[in-house]
Amino acid sequence: MAKKLKDYYDIEYLEKLADLIIKHTENFNKKTFFELTKNSIENLEFNQRQELIAKGLYNSINFNYENTILIFYKILGPELRGNSGAFSEGWWLWPIGKYVELYGVNYFEISVNFSKELTKRFTSEYCMRPLIKRYPEESLKILLDWSLDVNERVRRLSSECLRIRLPWAKKLYTALEYFDLYFQILTNLKDDKDKYIQKSVANNLNDLYKEDQDKFYKIIEKWREETMSKECEWIIKHGSRNIKKI
Repeated sequence: MAKKLKDYYDIEYLEKLADLIIKHTENFNKKTFFELTKNSIENLEFNQRQELIAKGLYNSINFNYENTILIFYKILGPELRGNSGAFSEGWWLWPIGKYVELYGVNYFEISVNFSKELTKRFTSEYCMRPLIKRYPEESLKILLDWSLDVNERVRRLSSECLRIRLPWAKKLYTALEYFDLYFQILTNLKDDKDKYIQKSVANNLNDLYKEDQDKFYKIIEKWREETMSKECEWIIKHGSRNIKKI
């Protein structure tokens, strides 16, 4: 029987994470961290485990948010190549992203900068969403820059974190409220060679169709005015996959 995703975040994981953090700071109370997490973690479901670990870190590291993030930078490890590997190699960083999601919304610049580095090793769409909701225009302008980034994982993040119906997340309507910027971000990505980015853009279109068909058709009709790349054709086809089902 295959191991469930939640079961990777067990007592052994807690011990390895604690050992990694304590190498970089004396202001981490390992005993408190274990008291807050070990007794209950294996009785919880996936999302509950992520929150438990993130809250355990918050209550065990005797630093403010900014200095805690500086510690997290030190444990990130090397960047992954391309857009694969987030869940096979970078999976152990999920609670670090959850920490930013829970506690980073009042620290826009620090959290955005860390999210960009985190996505190069894992993924950051969940910790970006509270920032987008609180600071929509500022976030969209940064994501517009990221949509042209040389790093594939950063380009994918610029799309994925804006999905209206991102799985495991509350709906986010910034795409509709700041449609022109959103449109521009997707347009910057519509010819991208990376398949993970193509899937993200297509999923954006699929979400958009379910919320606002006029805006959906505005995008694809604009794209069809020019000679389309095979990548753009695939994105439109995949992004239109549920039209007959609605």
